[in-house]
Amino acid sequence: MYTDAIDLREFYESSLGQVARRMIRRRVRELWPDVRGQVVLGVGYAAPYLRPFREEAERTIALMPASQGVVYWPSEGPGLSALADEAELPLPDMSVDRVLLVHGLECTEQLRPMMREIWRVMAGGGRLLVVAPNRRGIWARIDRTPFGHGSPYSPSQLKHALRENMFVPERTARALFIPPVKSRFLLGSAPAWEEIGERWFKAFAGVYLVEASKQIYAGVARKAPVRPKKRRLIMPMPSGAGMPGAAGAAHVEHDDEVPTAARVQGDDGYCRGAG
Repeated sequence: MYTDAIDLREFYESSLGQVARRMIRRRVRELWPDVRGQVVLGVGYAAPYLRPFREEAERTIALMPASQGVVYWPSEGPGLSALADEAELPLPDMSVDRVLLVHGLECTEQLRPMMREIWRVMAGGGRLLVVAPNRRGIWARIDRTPFGHGSPYSPSQLKHALRENMFVPERTARALFIPPVKSRFLLGSAPAWEEIGERWFKAFAGVYLVEASKQIYAGVARKAPVRPKKRRLIMPMPSGAGMPGAAGAAHVEHDDEVPTAARVQGDDGYCRGAG
């Protein structure tokens, strides 16, 4: 079940939410260092992580599920967010180059329809980046943050879910090794926590990030039906129709598809019906 959009906005406005946004955004930027000239789509509640792409990408859009609600984004300038049905995204086929899915995979009740829609709107060479809470991490066990709601994933479960929906996992990253507490001292040391966790405690990251490509299957051409070949039948001739005192035989061309009356050539050169 989705967390309400108002609650998500309030979390990212808090000190803990701002630290979480910075740590995750840094990993997102490492995976996507250059999106110039591309169309970037955020699904779920990805608005806090889309801001670095606004000036760089050709177009940046945030679609928020109807079950979650929508908030105006960005706070300045024209709005770039919209409310949408997660199983029916209002975009043409193959119109998006990058899709960032945050607070979506673990919350949706329509996983397959949502992933099929993302697959549909992605270009052939596009990339999907999923941010999901780690089942073994501390953040998934505490419901004071949005990462403690929904169904968390282990790395293998996350990759399996992508493969089951026609995506190929390419690269992975981890973030949020800092405990989800509001202590100013701990929040100030978040970069150090990230470095230590990335080196020694990878299995206990708060979230996993998996970048995946679109899997495209080649069509198989249908073979033309094979027409049955003509076969030669040898039919006995009536006695006396051949050489005197001997029974002859007639060679008949027979088509398996259209049966025709067998015709026999006698010794006088004329064809007559056999039998």
